[in-house]
Amino acid sequence: MLHFYTKATLNTYINTREGETKFGEKVDTLSSQENLIQQLKRSDAKYVLFGIPEDIGVLANRGKAGATTAWKAALTSLLNTQDNAFNKGKRMLVLGHLDFSELLETAKSLDRNAVDYYEQLGKLVEVIDEEVTYLLYQITKAKKIPIIIGGGHNNAYGNIKGTALGKSKAINVVNFDAHTDFRNLEGRHSGNGFSYAFKQGFLDKYFMFGLHENYTSKKILKTIELHSERIQFNTFEGIKIRQEQGFYFQLNSALTFINNRPFGVEIDCDAIENVPSSAMTPSGFSANKARTFASFFGKQKNAAYLHLCEAAPNPDDANEMYRIGKLLSYLITDFIRK
Repeated sequence: MLHFYTKATLNTYINTREGETKFGEKVDTLSSQENLIQQLKRSDAKYVLFGIPEDIGVLANRGKAGATTAWKAALTSLLNTQDNAFNKGKRMLVLGHLDFSELLETAKSLDRNAVDYYEQLGKLVEVIDEEVTYLLYQITKAKKIPIIIGGGHNNAYGNIKGTALGKSKAINVVNFDAHTDFRNLEGRHSGNGFSYAFKQGFLDKYFMFGLHENYTSKKILKTIELHSERIQFNTFEGIKIRQEQGFYFQLNSALTFINNRPFGVEIDCDAIENVPSSAMTPSGFSANKARTFASFFGKQKNAAYLHLCEAAPNPDDANEMYRIGKLLSYLITDFIRK
């Protein structure tokens, strides 16, 4: 269910300072959860921000838990940036977060040694899918652009399906990621959101940006080849290690492939070097390259949503929460800045 944020809620995050106006002081909020689509339509904000603090999909994919913490870190940092000529808080509405605390408790109570442990987690992910899909549908139907802070990459499925339903047509996606997340339809988890959306007709074209060659299986490469008219990719090694083609060339190649219809922008933080995540990498794109990616696609008129996922800062490490929160805040403001 949606945990709704008011101005009073946001004020608990904002550190005001005389002579300054913080971003969070200017963002929009709604007065209630009633008639959400109509309320969103009345707002002047172009972007709608909300969080999905869950890691059940990551656990179902046999990944490292912890993706529940990124939302609070990101929101705290974002609301305390400056409102100025570059960052205009009035362009954003902060909606709240989807509260899956009961499902998280259920996931914790499951027997990890049970034969059907991962199947049970997958069933919980399906419940999350429904909530994410419905909220994305409502925001898209109101002609706003959602910005989603995860949470696991399983939520790409709900993002794609909800946006496609809101626009009454399949959408495309560009995914900044070390992994395809195009695994088998073996029960829902964070590694197959795109394959489910593709199979069910909500995802038309899919571009994977910066795949790691060491972690892409033969089977998935064959699947990509089979659907080459609708699925394309480049690799991190091709761009940054062997430097066969430039980063900006590849940005434009990806855009050319997906720009024939509305597209989602997915950024998995496990593609960014040394970011705490479910699959942290010592070798990946820099934070600045991720910011360039967010900025480039955010400027495009067909950009339909932004999803930042898989970041998992340690909630007991204030410095790490601050650092990751600031990174996510940069990615959000880069995406909305024109």
